[in-house]
Amino acid sequence: MIQFKELNTTKSCEGLVPAIIQDDNTRQVLMLGYMNEEAYNKTVSEGRVTFFSRTKNRLWTKGETSGNFLNVKSIAKDCDDDTLLIRVEPVGPVCHKGTKTCFAERESEGFIGQLQSVIQQRHRDMPEGSYTTKLFKKGVKKIAQKVGEEAVETIIEAVDNNNEDLVYEISDLIYHLLVLMENQGLTIADIEEELAQRHQ
Repeated sequence: MIQFKELNTTKSCEGLVPAIIQDDNTRQVLMLGYMNEEAYNKTVSEGRVTFFSRTKNRLWTKGETSGNFLNVKSIAKDCDDDTLLIRVEPVGPVCHKGTKTCFAERESEGFIGQLQSVIQQRHRDMPEGSYTTKLFKKGVKKIAQKVGEEAVETIIEAVDNNNEDLVYEISDLIYHLLVLMENQGLTIADIEEELAQRHQ
């Protein structure tokens, strides 16, 4: 385990180091806070992230009021020894605004997450002329059929070792899976949770 004295605190004031908080399962960046030696040692000993709050001028354990703790999975330092990367298992939303990250969801979730948001919007608005709308109107049997068709085409390109077409077919498969998930009231988060439980 890293010792706080190994860190370079000369670049920040009051002996603090920035701590980037990242979801251990999804690798999504959740928030940024600052730690002094006392906050760091408490984080290590208790296994929950504790910051030094510059506004409150005291130690602050994330979740001490809300119950939305950040359970520590690993801690690493950067190449200059002046920043920490703490991977966590978050309990509930991280941001005080009720979102899972303090950064804009669209900026931090990756394109597949953004695509899911577009599909959800199509499902709410059902705009005319949209292929996604047509799928929702045809119902689960047609959507599931499309998933099956794309899965078969994906398998064919994989067996033929044709990676260029394989990428194309996998993209089709993922899109149709997202449509099926939305139709059934599921999200990427549901899949991530299931995979995380299996990983444990």
